[in-house]
Amino acid sequence: MSTALVVENDPTDDVRLLGEWLTEAGLRLDVVRAHAGDPLPADLDGYAAIVVMGGEQSAYEPRPDWFDDVEALLRKAVRYGVPALGVCLGAQLLATAHGGTVERSPSGPEIGPALVGRRDAAAEDPLFRYVPLAPDVHQWHFDEITELPAGAVLLAASTRYPHQAFRLGEKAWGLQFHIECDTAMIASWAAASPHLENPEALVAAFDAIMVDVEEVWQPFAARFAALALGELRDTRRPLPILGQ
Repeated sequence: MSTALVVENDPTDDVRLLGEWLTEAGLRLDVVRAHAGDPLPADLDGYAAIVVMGGEQSAYEPRPDWFDDVEALLRKAVRYGVPALGVCLGAQLLATAHGGTVERSPSGPEIGPALVGRRDAAAEDPLFRYVPLAPDVHQWHFDEITELPAGAVLLAASTRYPHQAFRLGEKAWGLQFHIECDTAMIASWAAASPHLENPEALVAAFDAIMVDVEEVWQPFAARFAALALGELRDTRRPLPILGQ
């Protein structure tokens, strides 16, 4: 069975639902809990993919020592065509590893259920081509990617936070939003966030879109797994126009 390396940067953001979806799609997961001191491999030999999760840390200084190693792995993934997926902080590290910029968001924190808008380039993207025009997502971030790396393809955006999803090269994706969360994870984040005015209502709002999130992002995860397994075909063709 092919194996994906999963890097967890924070004990509060494990791979959770995303891990279940990838496993169901045929990938074995090798989870490295870098936050707990698990050593990262020096390279991606023997791995079919790499997935980098989120966390409370920032991609800019000061930051944990292992982030340099994570960025090195992400550069190798792009260089050698190993499928890569970064979620929230993971997406930010994918960006900074390739010359992008991450800063404290000038628009303030983005916390809550939200919609993002698919961009035209998504029609030819192997993972985003089947994502709806305005999919539901979970948002919980204070930093944002303010400048994408050179050559990155923007796949989804929103008004205040323009860089919601992007691709680097042929097989590396960054998602500013969260797709891995279940309601219990969101509730734990809310309980640890004293700045929230009404955490119970926020958790309920997240829970209300959970089915819609799974409907879109479970197939997305399955397509990523299929790409890692070498089973995804016709990845560069645009979708046909209905009636033609």
